[in-house]
Amino acid sequence: MIALRQVALQRGTQTLLENADLTLHDGIKAGIIGANGAGKSSLFKLLLGELGPDQGDVEMSGGQRIAHMAQEVEALDRPIIEYVLDGDKALRQAEAELLAAQEAGEAHREAELHGLIETLDGYRAESRAAQLLVGLGFFQPDLSRPLSDFSGGWRMRVNLARTLFMPSDLLLLDEPTNHLDLDALLWLEQWLSRYPGTLLLISHDRDFLDAVCDHIVHMHHQTLELYRGNYSLFERTRAEKLALQQAEAAKQQARREEIERFIARFKAKATKAKQAQSRVKMLERMEDIAIAHVDSPFHFTLPAADKTSHPLLVLDQAQLGYQGKERDTVQLDKVNITLLPGSRIGLLGPNGAGKSTLIKSLTGELELLNGKRVPGEHLAIGYFAQHQLEGLDVTSTPFVHVQRLSPRASDQEIRNFLGGFGFKGDDAFGKVATFSGGEKARLALALVAWQKPNLLLLDEPTNHLDLEMREALTEALAGFEGTVILVSHDRHLLRATVDEFWCVADNRVEPFDGDLEDYRAWLKARLEESRRDSRSEKAERQNQQSSGDSREARKAARKAAAELREKLRPLKKERDQAEKAMEKAQAELEDVESVLADPELYTNSSRKAELTDALAQQATIKARLDSSEQQWLAAEESLEAMEAELLASENA
Repeated sequence: MIALRQVALQRGTQTLLENADLTLHDGIKAGIIGANGAGKSSLFKLLLGELGPDQGDVEMSGGQRIAHMAQEVEALDRPIIEYVLDGDKALRQAEAELLAAQEAGEAHREAELHGLIETLDGYRAESRAAQLLVGLGFFQPDLSRPLSDFSGGWRMRVNLARTLFMPSDLLLLDEPTNHLDLDALLWLEQWLSRYPGTLLLISHDRDFLDAVCDHIVHMHHQTLELYRGNYSLFERTRAEKLALQQAEAAKQQARREEIERFIARFKAKATKAKQAQSRVKMLERMEDIAIAHVDSPFHFTLPAADKTSHPLLVLDQAQLGYQGKERDTVQLDKVNITLLPGSRIGLLGPNGAGKSTLIKSLTGELELLNGKRVPGEHLAIGYFAQHQLEGLDVTSTPFVHVQRLSPRASDQEIRNFLGGFGFKGDDAFGKVATFSGGEKARLALALVAWQKPNLLLLDEPTNHLDLEMREALTEALAGFEGTVILVSHDRHLLRATVDEFWCVADNRVEPFDGDLEDYRAWLKARLEESRRDSRSEKAERQNQQSSGDSREARKAARKAAAELREKLRPLKKERDQAEKAMEKAQAELEDVESVLADPELYTNSSRKAELTDALAQQATIKARLDSSEQQWLAAEESLEAMEAELLASENA
């Protein structure tokens, strides 16, 4: 158990907590949310003992093994798989002692240490570490490469793998999704859902919080407020509480009417494409989401250029990649793209397939290896990528950055504009050198918006942004009149922003006929196919090795295979039952959420009991759905392992 009692915490002149109380029981998975600077990372330091409270008490259960992801990683020459294995200090100590015992010829001590390593699951350690790294996007040949070979973002992935590898009862993760793409994020969701200990997670990704967390801790106004349920339930509960405050209720009604007007305009233009229809539903949900964020400091629009071209931009038989001294590296081939005004496209695809390469080629930053890039006469590109944060003038201020773009703009116009991005009052004149990553990202977005593009290219724009700023960006992009191409691991942003998806994979760029749930299924099928190919190769090798085996060995193998087939039956039954339970729970969840989508449910006091009941049903069904998903995953993994074993024995 974790308990904070009447805790006060101050950093410099800023009070982060004052008389704060919080109790978290073992086994919960809690998302820690709050504005940048509210003290989320400082809360972790309190729990780690790196900070002491200025008053009050922090109590924790004794004997807890704590795993915490460090924010800085050294560029070591150690292979990344060894760096991950180093995370289990008890195992490394046992291995060192075993080596010493072997050198000293101490047979009895050797036997003891072999038993200890078995207890620590040490003989599977390397395969477990490799599984974590591959899940986070590394390829098998990468595992023996030194950490110093990789960029900062990839080192953070290695660091995350090391943290997950550490034996722990309490896992503290601070923004683990910042350097992940969508594939790795989906994998991490599944891993954390199965984590058996207590999880505290700082994240600004609402879908990730929804999938992983069963409690939310909201840090605001120097307090810690605990909510049961996931992030979506937190939003509804908070909206209901805010609605009881008269001033906030008036703001909520104004925001609701504003979004209703936008939805009405969008519906008139929406296509019948599956993703466009999904977006209509998402925008309708935004009414309820928006009223939980009426006190957000961020609210801005993204104006589009007055003129446009038809088409805006064309790539014709383009070959995309990077020029080399000896030979070129081709990532995408035979790319034919015609971008029309008003298109809204999300890019999907495995890590390293070329999504960022495509965006850089569209901007003209990366020259084509072959083919043609034909820009429209009135093309005006707005491009946001992480490297643009590094391009900001750290000696200057947000005000000067905008003024350089438009020297004739009035001071008040610039200050009003920057205020929507959270740079209010004197903040507009603060030095960029003192800014956090989130503040720099907000400034970079503001500079893109100020230039009024008609083609907006966004490569992971939500990294470093807190939940309130992400919500403001989602609303602004939903109302943007120009063309959007977006790469993001934030599924909420994708659902509310794009009308179609393109899949970047296997050296091609092709339309993806489906939504994000279809993409999840596509990824799973692709992974299973890869595993099947790998198992077939392994089985073939084993078959070649065993060609000289004796007749008795083959007979024993057939017997073992028959026994394995018997064991498969109950597992298949368990998997199928879990799948049916998932389908049933999903159908029930859709029914309940259709009830919760009724705006009157939150404003009509006579329906409060109905709202409470519906929210309770939603939480119960989601818990049941999560449990069924975990049962299905466990059965599916066991089946895959046993089927691989069966295939090997049948080929023996």
